[in-house]
Amino acid sequence: MFRQGPISQLIHGGIEYAAGVLFIAAPFIFDFDDGAATAVSIVVGVLVIFIAAVTNGPTSLVNSLPVSVHIVLDYALAALLVAAPFVFGFSDETNPTVFFIVLGVAHLLITVATRFTRPGPSVQA
Repeated sequence: MFRQGPISQLIHGGIEYAAGVLFIAAPFIFDFDDGAATAVSIVVGVLVIFIAAVTNGPTSLVNSLPVSVHIVLDYALAALLVAAPFVFGFSDETNPTVFFIVLGVAHLLITVATRFTRPGPSVQA
């Protein structure tokens, strides 16, 4: 059974689509000077939108990725976002470093707070 948080899976999916667009636009909005930060941000944005689009759920375009795999990918992505400035060598640039760490922590908190449900018949008591 999945953890039952206050954020619905529908809202989680909507947030992921918005976050994906934000990651794609961030290098241009926040003036990332480092090419690695720009590339990582755009790749992460496309990846987040893709994962949201293929996960079984209310915001999916193609129901092919199990929710349990999505949850694992969310936790891995949160860790990657926090580590990205140091792993990809742009920690000396403030704007992308702050952006990646803040969004990594936010992604983790949103994932922890999401009410993921298993597809299938619901049982009413």
